Order: sequence, then structure tokens, then C-alpha cells
Amino acid sequence: MATPAPTTAPLDLPDLAAKLEHTLKLRAPPFGMKMFEKRADMEAIDRIRRPNSVHTLDQVVGQAARLGWTVGITAEDLVGAQCRAVVGLGNAKDEKWMSGQHTVGVWHGTLEDAGARQRALHCVPDGKFEALAVSPLSSNRLNPPDIALFYATPGAMMYFINGLQWVGYKRFDWSVVGETACADSWGRALTTRTPSLSIPCFAERRYGGVLDDEMLMALPPDLLAKALTGMAALAKNGLRYPFPQYGIQMDVRDGMAKSYPDRAKK
Repeated sequence: MATPAPTTAPLDLPDLAAKLEHTLKLRAPPFGMKMFEKRADMEAIDRIRRPNSVHTLDQVVGQAARLGWTVGITAEDLVGAQCRAVVGLGNAKDEKWMSGQHTVGVWHGTLEDAGARQRALHCVPDGKFEALAVSPLSSNRLNPPDIALFYATPGAMMYFINGLQWVGYKRFDWSVVGETACADSWGRALTTRTPSLSIPCFAERRYGGVLDDEMLMALPPDLLAKALTGMAALAKNGLRYPFPQYGIQMDVRDGMAKSYPDRAKK
């Protein structure tokens, strides 16, 4: 599957990031990811950092989300084929990688299961890109990024999804591949150009600093404005985040009447 062309028009990324942080009470700022066909174009980004050590891509993403860094990488900066394959760096998807043999006895009991997991991953095709960069949206250094990403609690994610569904409703169907869950988030968003929610995996939490109660959303950056507009409309109806607890033994009609007047006590 070829990667669709990203949005090319510049966006007011700092404003979108500030509004998203305020609305969802985010603990880590939203950030962007951009693929580059030429390494030199990545290295030309203002104040780009290049790794001094070998990393997982989870660590590089964590440096943008937790430390506010703008970081650029090539295939050589990543620890192995699994990280490279999801973003299409370094022609990683060879026969050995496809077999999944390196995960047998670690994440899977049989070679058949390991290969099935590899085939389930959303991955950027090999051969087109030489480099990748991540940066906080507030820095405006990747404008526009291919995708925007943010970590949030399940409650905040539900509210954000409700905002996306305010107009132009569609049902979202997402996957859980298990380990290598970055294929559910940035891998899927880069390849399908659609909102992609994931439950971060062991590697993301161990090496990327993802907290136990965090989920990850990745999506085309122009959809942030759509979601913010939707969440603002929901707030006018008394539907705000964080969700105020009403009480499991209270008469529910007073609470529901804030949004549905016909539910009020008679």
C-alpha cells in the first residue's frame, strides 16, 4: 500500500497545540512526525538533534513528547528491524523480518503466530524514505507534519473522539496488534491518513516513557481543528472534560437535564 500524500498547507500548529492541551488537560504536549525522502532535508530543520546512541523509535518519540526536543533519525539510529519496518526506513521488511522468528519464545509460542503478527502490522512501505523527524507542535518546525500525535487518558481520548464525530460522523474501528503497537498508531496513521488510536505496548512503556494510564492518538494534523470545534460544541451542551462525577446513587434526572431538558424532574 502506497503512503497517501500528506497535507501540504501550513497550519497554526502552536495555536492548535495550546487549545488541545487546555481542552484535554494533557500532561505531555502534542507533537508531530514527518517522513523525509532525503536525509539532508531532515538535517536542515532548525535546531534538529541527532542521536548519539542507538535507540528504539519509542525513545525518540518520547524525547519529543516528554522533553520537547526536535529529533531526526535515519535507519542506522534505530536498534533493529522492527522499529525501522513500521516507518519504512532501511528496507527492513525482508524474509527474516516477515517470519517474526526473533519473537518466537519471547512474545509468541510458535513461528506461525510470530509471522501472523508481522503480517498484521500497519507499516510504511520500504524504499521511499531516508529519514524521519519528530517535534512538538508548539515549535512549528515541522509545518505541516505528516501526522500529529498526543498521549492522553482514556477519558480524554473518548472526548476527543466525540469531537471528531460532532459533524461528518463515522464509526472508528481500530486494531490491537499486541507488541509493536506503534503500528496501530503512527504506522497506521502514516499509511492510511486516518485517525489511529492505540494502547501503547510494553516497549513504548519501558523505553518510551509512556505512563500506565495513557493511550496514543495519531492523525492528520488538519483534523485537530475539526476535533476542537466539535469539543467546543459539546462543552456548550454541558459535556466537558474532565467528566464531573455525578454519583452512583443519585437521582439521575437532575444531571441528565443539563444536556437533555426533557429528562428533568416533573
